[in-house]
Amino acid sequence: MNTTSCTKVSFDFTGKFLPPVYILVFIVGLVANGWGLKSLLQNWKKLKIINVFVLNLGFADILYLLTLPFLVVYYIMNNEWIFGDVFCKITRFCFNLNLYGSIGFLTCISVYRYLAIVHPIKVMGRLTLTHSVVISITVWFLVSVQSLPDMFYTKTYGNKSGKCYDTTHKRYVEDYLKYSLGWTFTAFCIPFLILLVCYGHVIVVLCRGKAIDKVLKQRCLKLLFILILLFSVCYFPYHLFKNLNLWSRIMSKHKICHQWYNGVYITHQISRGLVCLNSALNPLVYLHGNEEICAQLRRLLHHMFNRPLETTSRSVPITQIINA
Repeated sequence: MNTTSCTKVSFDFTGKFLPPVYILVFIVGLVANGWGLKSLLQNWKKLKIINVFVLNLGFADILYLLTLPFLVVYYIMNNEWIFGDVFCKITRFCFNLNLYGSIGFLTCISVYRYLAIVHPIKVMGRLTLTHSVVISITVWFLVSVQSLPDMFYTKTYGNKSGKCYDTTHKRYVEDYLKYSLGWTFTAFCIPFLILLVCYGHVIVVLCRGKAIDKVLKQRCLKLLFILILLFSVCYFPYHLFKNLNLWSRIMSKHKICHQWYNGVYITHQISRGLVCLNSALNPLVYLHGNEEICAQLRRLLHHMFNRPLETTSRSVPITQIINA
């Protein structure tokens, strides 16, 4: 229902919600990605084709995680950006590189997994490490080209407010919505459709193929679950409510008011917190795709949970009993 005056939007919610989320993601994401990248680099000679994409996925996460402390300061200071216009744009650009780079590399992993399961004979010996490197460079290039126009929109406005917009100022919001919709379609919808087609076919093949190894089936289903988790929790809500929020800003600008504007804004801020979780959840792909990391994790957990038993008991260690 239209009203004569717009309902006040709760901008304070952002400052209360995002800083704790960013701090948690920064700590968990930095530790998890750092450990995963270290393991991949230590086993560089054994690097598999898909691990090239996983490596790039980790670099994209680290790039974004390093900007989170500045955003925490920004929101704690009640949306007062003190680091300058250029660094504001760099910070937002790193977020976009991480988001759409993650989607791109997850799509590449899905396509490679699809080819290896559905068309193993056709691709045997034809997919090399060089192909993965070239595809990775192409993904970075496409993501950069798609994200570059965002940097030409005003990110900081006014000497008093000192804001660092994640989109742009209300003066340019109409044009930005058009750009955002096209960006959403090319960088999110198309990769998502590719992923659905690939894994839809993979599931059919796995269900029909009785001779297919059970371990392979489990690994594919685990990866599918991780991707569903990432897209349903992190990516889909963000794109939906980002564009809805831009639309509500345009309508408010033209004095067309609805009661749901505040709800859309708050939900959009929640989706911003959820989308940054991808930097903490992406390491699940490391655990799925790299057996060495899984082995290290098992040894670490085994050591952590068995140490108290070994130190408090004078008899034979529990590990020797298990292995006997």
